[in-house]
Amino acid sequence: MSYREYVIAAYAVFALMLAWDWIAPRLAVARQLRAARRLAARRAARSARNEGPTELGR
Repeated sequence: MSYREYVIAAYAVFALMLAWDWIAPRLAVARQLRAARRLAARRAARSARNEGPTELGR
């Protein structure tokens, strides 16, 4: 009886999990950075709209 297929499958699963553990945090960080940039852009646009001339400033 040979365990070769089991060993190959175990190494394949290990390699996939190792790759996922390397990729997943990078994807999460990229997603958070994108969300932070969008939030900053919305806040900047909102403050730019609010800094226009007011009734008292005319």
